[in-house]
Amino acid sequence: MTHQDNCPLCTTDGGALIWRGDKLRVIRAAEEGFPAFYRVVWTDHAAEFSDLSATDRALCMDAVALVERVLREQLSPTKINLAALGNMVAHLHWHVIARYDWDSHFPASVWVPALRVRDEAREATVAQQLPAVDAALQKALTLWAA
Repeated sequence: MTHQDNCPLCTTDGGALIWRGDKLRVIRAAEEGFPAFYRVVWTDHAAEFSDLSATDRALCMDAVALVERVLREQLSPTKINLAALGNMVAHLHWHVIARYDWDSHFPASVWVPALRVRDEAREATVAQQLPAVDAALQKALTLWAA
């Protein structure tokens, strides 16, 4: 396994671990204002998606699509945002974020200034559903990896 001691995604899970496989893991990130913010994190240290083999790229994107599908089924968000920026942490990871038309940044990116005040009551309602979402993700990812 390729590992860099100064990389936070090599040295930590990067959030609440939901599922771990041989090549990737799925975590739920603690991102204020966005309770259903998940990441698919490649295990080996790779900076870019093109660093992976064609087979590994397909595996990674299948996992991203699976996480997206489960979030859609469990939470019925307005939209799912997918991103693989790596500007702050140059370790391959995909953001899979359930977005709602009422969230403080919608329809803009979660990384720009807020457009409105947060609706903490609605955020709390989503957060209450996360244990069931996490369980559905664990089940789906385990079946997928088998």
